Amino acid sequence: MSVQVENLEKNMAKLTIEVSAEELEKALQTAYNRQKKDISIQGFRKGKAPRMMVEKMYGANVFCDEAANILLPDAYANAAEESGLDIVSRPALEIVQLEKGKAFIFTAEVAVKPEVTLDKYVGITVTKIDTTATEEDIEKEIASELEKNARTVVVEDRAIAEGDTAVIDYEGFCDGVAFEGGKAENHPLVIGSHSFIPGFEEQLVGKTTGEETEINVTFPEEYHSADLAGKAAVFKIKVNEIKTKEVPVLDEEFVQDVSEFDTVEEYKASIKEKVEARNAREAKSEQTDEAIKKIVDKAKMEIPELMIDTQCEDMINQFGQQMAQQGFSMQQYMQITGTTPAQLKEQVREEAINRIETQLVLEKIANIEGITISDEELDAELAKMAEMYKMELAQLQSYMGAEEKEAMRKDMAEQKTVEFIMSSVKYRAKAKSKKEKEAEAETTEE
Repeated sequence: MSVQVENLEKNMAKLTIEVSAEELEKALQTAYNRQKKDISIQGFRKGKAPRMMVEKMYGANVFCDEAANILLPDAYANAAEESGLDIVSRPALEIVQLEKGKAFIFTAEVAVKPEVTLDKYVGITVTKIDTTATEEDIEKEIASELEKNARTVVVEDRAIAEGDTAVIDYEGFCDGVAFEGGKAENHPLVIGSHSFIPGFEEQLVGKTTGEETEINVTFPEEYHSADLAGKAAVFKIKVNEIKTKEVPVLDEEFVQDVSEFDTVEEYKASIKEKVEARNAREAKSEQTDEAIKKIVDKAKMEIPELMIDTQCEDMINQFGQQMAQQGFSMQQYMQITGTTPAQLKEQVREEAINRIETQLVLEKIANIEGITISDEELDAELAKMAEMYKMELAQLQSYMGAEEKEAMRKDMAEQKTVEFIMSSVKYRAKAKSKKEKEAEAETTEE
């Protein structure tokens, strides 16, 4: 195999890769062996026709496409390594010559990691953020904790009200005909959640347990089911049960039940610490984003389009995996949201560019400052992971290949670089809003 490298404009390169006729012949034989069981030729039992007879009947290059598929992955991988290029995209492949008895030639256009020119990255000024917990913050957090410990009780002495959960049987009809997906039994519906068609939940307010009623609604014009969009519908309803949340009161009994403290005052003090710790984490995250953005905004680099395309595809694939964990396919998601693959790509494009720029800038700073991750640091992080997953270190390491470990080392180096940047930041007070200035002026006048 041979490879020729042509440097193109805008951090692109073109590899011309030639695989010998001998290697192509081996791949053609492999392709024949894979496909012969499905080939029928008169005079031969199925799967027993000689390759020469198949090629005579269907053409000498009948197995070439399959042979190319066999050769391409390894041929490209070897060529990419031999080229010495720092490739940062999937290749755009084009076959130049694919014919039995001749060398197999193809090209691969790739994006090459762009050079980054940095401005100042030490002593960046970021906004100082007050992380003190206000009384409002504390009360909001306590209300959230009370809500978490609320218990659901059945209501028997009143009708459905806003915030209740109505357990209902329902069946929907359009023009007197029941429609698919419009029927359920013992469905818990939170009144006010707006999870049903507009007007549906509101008409349940005031209904009582055991009551049967009809609800008239109109499906939205943009409803995901075209058969129902914009149509009027009648739902026959039976209220089986009404439930509501009973939120506990903040008293010593509650405090002792949910915490290690004895008094409300001690509990409130712990909540204040919790809120301020969270505020500090959020403030650090915001300041980190601000510092990196300032460095990235002043950096110069020319990102090749193919690199952006690859990042977009990776992000969409990752999103698809998250959807799959929730039981949805990307096809279902796009159908429900009315999104095309091109639109989805456009939606993530800006974030993709931001990720690329950030990664390139951090890598450049790490190279300048000699920031690396030693084997000892990597092993220590793996040990933490093993402890977290309650596994033996050797067992965890056996699950990780060289690529996974290298990716982990890269992530750790990025984090170490971020810590280096933040170790020298300077803080400035946040500029006061017009409203804050007016409030201060009023106080001074008083």
